Amino acid sequence: QEHLVESGGGLVQPGGSLTLSCVASGFDLDRYSIGWFRQAPGKEREGVSYIGPNGDVTIVESVLGRFRISRDNAKNTVYLQMNRLKPEDTAVYYCAAVPGIYGIKVAPVMYDYWGRGTRVTVYS
Repeated sequence: QEHLVESGGGLVQPGGSLTLSCVASGFDLDRYSIGWFRQAPGKEREGVSYIGPNGDVTIVESVLGRFRISRDNAKNTVYLQMNRLKPEDTAVYYCAAVPGIYGIKVAPVMYDYWGRGTRVTVYS
């Protein structure tokens, strides 16, 4: 059965770092674009960063220069390295997969697979 599993979330102080992982099971990620999304308490889900099958990336301005997305197709895994974390980064982070033919940054409704999320809390 195909699914995605996120890990790597946790508690961190402002300025700290975390690296999230998104591991695919039951299918190969190499032909998929992957998006990292987050949803903060009381807010709508928002896209954070996206990576295409060939490694092209798109990242939103609010995390530009602090977050980095990467992929290791041999490990069927996509990463989100988060540096200089801020309290406003607190959210549940989700990864999602969509066939690469649809592009890199794709509307959430297009994604075939979603993980259950990993919680990131940045506290003072």
